[in-house]
Amino acid sequence: MAVPDPSAERARRVQPVRLVERLGAAVPEGIESTTAVPKEIQHNVVVTSFEKLVTWARRSSLWPVSFGLACCAIEMMASTTGRFDIARFGAEVFRPSPRQADVMIVAGTVTTKMAPAVRRIYDQMPEPKYVIAMGACTIAGGPFQGSYSTVPGIDNFVPVDVHIAGCPPRPDALLWGIMKLQEKIEKGRPA
Repeated sequence: MAVPDPSAERARRVQPVRLVERLGAAVPEGIESTTAVPKEIQHNVVVTSFEKLVTWARRSSLWPVSFGLACCAIEMMASTTGRFDIARFGAEVFRPSPRQADVMIVAGTVTTKMAPAVRRIYDQMPEPKYVIAMGACTIAGGPFQGSYSTVPGIDNFVPVDVHIAGCPPRPDALLWGIMKLQEKIEKGRPA
């Protein structure tokens, strides 16, 4: 006869978490507590504003355009592997077209020859659009600062929402940048 597994027994006894307690205890963040919901359905219904719903959807489904210029792009690719798993943040779908993306992660050295292409890709992205500058070369020119062929910072021609320092920054730094972008989106108002 098999010995029962205690963890399996605990898993069988797990109950769903209730959003609103019967006694009106703590209400989760984002849920409107001012709206009266009948007691029969209050465990099955979540009431929130349309603005909060749209903001949550935008924050939770970032689609970056696949765009890498140098060594930082390898770290950006590494962030999609199982070890770092960028999918946890809803940003795993790297789009091949800027028309399908809402985040541009500029990873690597931006040269004066490449700068018009970066701006063109940014202009082709639909609103709302966000930019993450990844690496010292993207932010300020890095070790090539002062060179005739390197742009001294992407801020000169594209508005940047999040800067990620490092040479090259690790994949977990990119995850930090995505979390900071999600915080910025959550604080803003949807159009």
